[in-house]
Amino acid sequence: MSVVVRYNPNNVNKQQYDAVRSQLTESGNWPPEGCEMHVCFGSEDNIRVSEIWESREQFQSFGEKLQPVLEQTGIQLAGEPEVFDAMEFDTF
Repeated sequence: MSVVVRYNPNNVNKQQYDAVRSQLTESGNWPPEGCEMHVCFGSEDNIRVSEIWESREQFQSFGEKLQPVLEQTGIQLAGEPEVFDAMEFDTF
């Protein structure tokens, strides 16, 4: 079952977001296996991210790769990401 994930970062700016994305790409971890959709939104100094994953297990596996990169760039989450079972997921 697909899951929706909403990250709750503390004041992440676009530069930090780009640094994480670059590191993940360079290490071969972007795009992550099982991530069906990734959305970055917000203002330049307050980035938010939401994703849809094929499964909770794939999301958790990617988290093990993501966490060290977040720490390296000084990004702290305000808590655990919110994870919801997707009731319906359509693409058009």
